[in-house]
Amino acid sequence: MKPVLFTIGGAAVSVLAFPPFGPGLLILPGMALFLVALRTCRSRISGLWLGGLYGLLFFGGLMWWLGLLDPLALILIPVQALFPAVFGWWLAGRRETEPVRWFLSAVGGWALIEVVRYRFPVGGQEWGGAGYALSDNRYIRLPASVVGTSGLTVIVVLLAAMLALALVRQWDNRIRWAGLVPLAVMVASLPSMMTRYDVGGFPVAIVQGSTPCPFEDCPPNERLRTYQQHLALTETIEPGSVDLVVWPESSTGSTNADPVLNDEIREAVASQARRIGAAILVGGDRIVGEGEFINANVFFDMEGEIEGEYRKQHPVPFGEYIPARPLFEWIPTLDQVPRDMIRGEGPVVFDVGVIQLGSVISWEGGFSRYALQHRRAGANALAVTTNKASYGPDAPTSDQFIGMTRMRAVELGIPVVHAAVTGKSTIIDYQGSFDTTTETGDSVVFYGDIGSFTSTIYSTIGDAFIFLAALLGVFTVWRYWTLVGSDE
Repeated sequence: MKPVLFTIGGAAVSVLAFPPFGPGLLILPGMALFLVALRTCRSRISGLWLGGLYGLLFFGGLMWWLGLLDPLALILIPVQALFPAVFGWWLAGRRETEPVRWFLSAVGGWALIEVVRYRFPVGGQEWGGAGYALSDNRYIRLPASVVGTSGLTVIVVLLAAMLALALVRQWDNRIRWAGLVPLAVMVASLPSMMTRYDVGGFPVAIVQGSTPCPFEDCPPNERLRTYQQHLALTETIEPGSVDLVVWPESSTGSTNADPVLNDEIREAVASQARRIGAAILVGGDRIVGEGEFINANVFFDMEGEIEGEYRKQHPVPFGEYIPARPLFEWIPTLDQVPRDMIRGEGPVVFDVGVIQLGSVISWEGGFSRYALQHRRAGANALAVTTNKASYGPDAPTSDQFIGMTRMRAVELGIPVVHAAVTGKSTIIDYQGSFDTTTETGDSVVFYGDIGSFTSTIYSTIGDAFIFLAALLGVFTVWRYWTLVGSDE
């Protein structure tokens, strides 16, 4: 009974580490309680069920808002719960081993399942990674500049495993040396965070135009009316007051409001770029034939010319495409996704004078790898354009997503312009800090500055830290089965 209670308590505390709750440091005792449960359970089967229970409660408590999108989307929760279930099965099988081996199995095993979870199935999912809980603390999130948010997840599990062994009174003094790992990473993060490059004032405006019917469908011509609201707000920006204007995802596009295909729309946006004397990044989608579409950020220079576009690379499964569509045609609600998104082919960096601007679109902002592509391609600032109209005004989706994109800023040492149609918008500095956000459903122009950036170790090594930890997991699995085989 105790392992079940530890698991339930661990999942509850872990959920409280994320927005709208906090502080993020609660993720440490939350993970520790779960590991205590696995150290004290009786069998692999018990570990499997405890891991599955933790996953269902944690991901269900964190991502309950998926049901607002569509009840079918809730299937993502048990799919994600499979990963801690497998981890529980594995670690429970190691419950009789001495503390050092168990500790290495816990850290390496969790890193291994996270590496897989971030990529599979259908492109993976980073939402709920333990490192993201730490986004609310300026100093504790700084090591992400060295090891990334994925590396912070490994460090959380490392510390939680140490705490778990202390709680069950199975401490081994050799384990204390593992405490040097987070200390070394913290020290390594200090130089990049203490050194910055200033390009002078670079004022930015986010146009959060909302929709005619926020958080509801309101045909006809909803997208055209959404575009008109963004255009009207842009017309209020004073000439010469900003160097960059960012419109969010879904602010243009569909069949009648696309700036690439519609000359009238293109000239209206171009005229505002010329009037303000600023580049404008515009988010929208474009239908291509009967069964496909493109989701893109279109870039207008200050002369009103379209210089290029970035096409989203990572579509939302069952939202922007249907994996193995013929297998799911019997589900009526999937009629709402009649077209599949064409994936973009890589990063695109836009020249805005002293700023080299990369951009990712919505779902991609929750994955470190897409922002990293742009940084390596030369970006020293990042725009994350998103929508969030499907989740209602009170869901914590926007706050959780901002927590993820502020980790993009720390990892890469660059400012992030986080622009939403109906969610919350803000401008995040290179250390992951921001002063305020808009409110959900607001129709407003949000002003800020993105004049400073730095260089980071993570920009060079990427997710090497979690991959090394995952190799530790592979080694412990191999070593275990080798020993089992030799015993037989």
